[in-house]
Amino acid sequence: MESTAKLKYIRIAPRKMRLVADLVRGRRLNDAFSILEYSLKKSSKPIEKTLKSAMSNMMNKPEAKGVDVDSVFIKFIDVQDGPTTRRFMPRAMGRATKIRKRSSHLTVVLAAKSEE
Repeated sequence: MESTAKLKYIRIAPRKMRLVADLVRGRRLNDAFSILEYSLKKSSKPIEKTLKSAMSNMMNKPEAKGVDVDSVFIKFIDVQDGPTTRRFMPRAMGRATKIRKRSSHLTVVLAAKSEE
């Protein structure tokens, strides 16, 4: 059994979010929460929020009655590029440089290990 949650237009660069997503990829949910709790990265909060949403989505399904919370793991976590806002900053001698403010889209899929 699987559940999905998406968080879009996060104002953190995807490269920075992937560092934290790689830490929790494939782990059990309890382990992932403990890693994210002590992570000093700014992107750990939106990832934790999305994991909680995916877990809530799983528990709201009618076929989730017999699912053990300890058997839930992160099956898929992906960070994609969102839209980039472009700004210009004035520089010396009448020039201007681009400033790119990047955003991210986060997708999380949780799965429960079946007891077969």
